[in-house]
Amino acid sequence: MRIADYSVTKAVLERHGFTFKKSFGQNFLTDTNILQKIVDTAEIDDQVNVIEIGPGIGALTEFLAERAAEVMAFEIDHRLVPILADTLRDFDNVTVVNEDILKVNLAQHIQSFKNPDLPIKVVANLPYYITTPILMHLIESGIPFSEFVVMMQKEVADRISAQPNTKAYGSLSIAVQYYMTAKVAFIVPRTVFVPAPNVDSAILKMVRRPEPAVAVKDENFFFKVSKASFAHRRKTLWNNLTGYFGKTDEVKDKLTKALDQAGLSPSVRGEALSLEEFASLSDALKGQGL
Repeated sequence: MRIADYSVTKAVLERHGFTFKKSFGQNFLTDTNILQKIVDTAEIDDQVNVIEIGPGIGALTEFLAERAAEVMAFEIDHRLVPILADTLRDFDNVTVVNEDILKVNLAQHIQSFKNPDLPIKVVANLPYYITTPILMHLIESGIPFSEFVVMMQKEVADRISAQPNTKAYGSLSIAVQYYMTAKVAFIVPRTVFVPAPNVDSAILKMVRRPEPAVAVKDENFFFKVSKASFAHRRKTLWNNLTGYFGKTDEVKDKLTKALDQAGLSPSVRGEALSLEEFASLSDALKGQGL
């Protein structure tokens, strides 16, 4: 029997008198085939350390611990800590940290792995309400995670992995794809969770690039420009950029020169631009002193 078997999940929750907290976005997975697929997608073996976020009652943790060197699971809900101590009692390679992943000193925690030099992968069923902040926090943390295999709302996974000229493509696609390759591995129906969420989920596999996808003069400026370019999706690049930088004649003159230099039409929309084109645009705008 597995923790994720519906009857086991139900018995564990009843035994500990656990009630779900909406504020933590708790949805526990009760399908062992999907858990197996997640661990297979992440290619977990004993030469990998794993960071898990939101282990719940340990359904995914159990599968990870069987294959990984070590698992460090961050759980914000203190009520789940004794439950995890119960469900994972047979594993000596799991550490549960009762902390908020957004506030914890992750670099320090990672040093407590028995072998901190092993590659670190993030494998998690992320809470829907805070998926993007957690992902960006981890990606930008400076910690060289080799891979992320994470479950999230399908719509968010589609946005992260989207290509130019698609409805889902936006500043989030660029922010993640600058650092990682991103691909939807498979879809998870809402019916396999307790309680069932309102939407379907997707498993997104992201692999860190050896170098960022494009070379830019100023990373922060590059992200600001891409964000500004999607401020109003139906507006042209020109309208979005003047909305961000200003509408004075001096600004307009600099924008005209920068767009010309980047080989872009003012009437194009942000969603048509590739990462390379955003890099050219960002560097040209920077070169104009904007």
